[in-house]
Amino acid sequence: MKQLGNLAIVCARRADIIMTTQDGKVFVGSRVTGETISSPWDDDKQIERIIREVNFGAFGERRSA
Repeated sequence: MKQLGNLAIVCARRADIIMTTQDGKVFVGSRVTGETISSPWDDDKQIERIIREVNFGAFGERRSA
């Protein structure tokens, strides 16, 4: 199963994240920091890593306690 759809859903829920596709690659970036990460659109393992970054890593939402 391709993870690209899951990545699109994760990114769509976040106003501070932008996702684009071009020339067979998917690009995810932070509107706040300007950081970007990319992967071939069909590399499920790399896209799963990007999803983790968006949810919990470098692109994770910063919540105040």
